[in-house]
Amino acid sequence: MTTINDNYLKLKAGYLFPEIARRVNVFAEANPNASIIKLGIGDVTEPLPQACLDAMTQAVKDMGDRATFKGYGPEQGYLWLREKIAKYDFQARGCEVDASEIFVSDGAKCDNGNILDIFGKNNVIAVTDPVYPVYVDTNVMAGHTGECNEKGEYEGLVYLPVTAENNFIAEIPSQKVDLIYLCYPNNPTGAVATKEYLKQWVDYAKAHGSIIFFDAAYEAFITDSTLPHSIYEIEGARDCAIEFRSFSKNAGFTGTRCAYTVLPKTLTAKANDGSDVELWKLWNRRQCTKFNGVSYIVQRGAEAVYSEEGQAQIQELVSFYLGNAKIICEELTKAGLSVYGGINSPYVWVKTPNNLSSWDFFDLLLEKANVVGTPGSGFGAAGEGYFRISAFNSRANVEEAMKRIIEKM
Repeated sequence: MTTINDNYLKLKAGYLFPEIARRVNVFAEANPNASIIKLGIGDVTEPLPQACLDAMTQAVKDMGDRATFKGYGPEQGYLWLREKIAKYDFQARGCEVDASEIFVSDGAKCDNGNILDIFGKNNVIAVTDPVYPVYVDTNVMAGHTGECNEKGEYEGLVYLPVTAENNFIAEIPSQKVDLIYLCYPNNPTGAVATKEYLKQWVDYAKAHGSIIFFDAAYEAFITDSTLPHSIYEIEGARDCAIEFRSFSKNAGFTGTRCAYTVLPKTLTAKANDGSDVELWKLWNRRQCTKFNGVSYIVQRGAEAVYSEEGQAQIQELVSFYLGNAKIICEELTKAGLSVYGGINSPYVWVKTPNNLSSWDFFDLLLEKANVVGTPGSGFGAAGEGYFRISAFNSRANVEEAMKRIIEKM
């Protein structure tokens, strides 16, 4: 008889964002005249930068000419894109990253889950709490956890609480962990990490033979010049860290799909016999076996991000969304709510009023203000009593949403 991967049965009833969509759909069907403003899922709303659009348009024309047509491309990504990524995103900031260490993909979300393919099942895994759900759920699917308790915590994971009391910065664990998920600027709390803080993690990882998975999907939103954009700005990080990045939020590629992972060739982990194995070789084999690469058209669009026009246009996009975040922070603060994030991040983390649960506040905003956010408890037990509001929407919708929330508070 055919059997299933029983690890999927451990997953909570529904992935957070589909559950939000389900509740919104139920409300919309019952209230067809309601004008719902969605500030929940971190999906962009503004058009692609013109430089990217022009490059992709030309790439489509290339595909219509035998002389310039492209079939299968390199599984790692075209070299002309990887060289620009290495130059502008890393070498310009003093990071020792070579184009050969960059793997272009169709999403940082995918890479964060797929990277587990090259690691063993007996690693001790640490995640912050609250946390981007993909980090946890993909480990559950891979069989790296036990069952889920009543608080939503999975047996076998080490949870590092981040709350207002510790300024949403996780403490370095006292116990040994093998794989560590860090995301800065943080999703969902909007917190940022200093070089001094990341140096503590790098020192810990090197001392314990650990690997850091560093999700830098929101680095473009950092405006404070003292903050690091990449973990490779930290001395020693090449020996203990893998970094994930995306074009989704800085260049609006959520529907276009392009991202990349940086895996230093110097990075190793242990085989069962105790020997050191180069992780680059394993990831390269994994990608060549399971992935056929991102389309030529999309990669040309991503390359245009690094043109003079592209850089100016994505900065306009980032500034626009940060402007939305500033409005959200200011208006909710005026309303008497405690707000965090929203300065070097497109996310605002809000303490729910009157001791409301995260989901009760979600329902209240949806029903009373017709505004959708994300319940903090959906990101983990320590997220209970908080609420995430995304700055990814039009200026008019953000202003209207804040007006409605303030009127209904």
